[in-house]
Amino acid sequence: MFKTKLSESRTWGQLKTSKFMDRHVGAIAALILISLLSSLSGTPFEHSISNAWEALIWGLADPVISLNCLVGIVAIGLLSSVFVRGAAIAGCFVLATVLGIVIHLFELNLPDIQIAMPTAGAAIAISTIVFGTMLMMPNQLNFLVLALVGITAGLFQGYANAESIIAAEIIPVVAYILGITLTLFAVAMSARKIGVATGMGEINRTLLWKMSIAGFALCAIGVVFLSNSLI
Repeated sequence: MFKTKLSESRTWGQLKTSKFMDRHVGAIAALILISLLSSLSGTPFEHSISNAWEALIWGLADPVISLNCLVGIVAIGLLSSVFVRGAAIAGCFVLATVLGIVIHLFELNLPDIQIAMPTAGAAIAISTIVFGTMLMMPNQLNFLVLALVGITAGLFQGYANAESIIAAEIIPVVAYILGITLTLFAVAMSARKIGVATGMGEINRTLLWKMSIAGFALCAIGVVFLSNSLI
């Protein structure tokens, strides 16, 4: 009787975990679809913000409108699941994005980075390619390297996103930062939970094959956006 109850408890736990993961996968799939439709329909990424409500809405939307940015967020969430304390990597990425916004708003100079990367869009595309390459080699991931790449990607993404609030007042700026932080954290942590649930910490052949396909897709997306930003 005890064994039967234990078995039922495990089955229920597995079912609950499966449903939980399905929700995260469905949510991210929906965001990717929205991003694809936005790209195909020619939705303008440049916009002006006049009040706090618009700032909050655009802050929530900006990270997922551009497919290049969205897949990078998902990738860093998945990659962070390989490490026990990988949530810190996702957190560093979010904080770096906020810092990138602040850098642009205060017009701080980044001479070395500006020489290395002609545009923030190109830098984001390059980071997407790097994330894709990392997904194809999960067994060779390094915590510090992933954290540094995530911070770099976050800085450039924040710098690019801040363009829409350059002339905004302080309250809309705060609302925009709040919105973008919520979206980044939600997407990155959802991707991390998917990675943990699928056992990315224990790589097997099937999972390695799936990750390689995902990594190749990310590299392809990055290359397309990189070529567009350099034209």
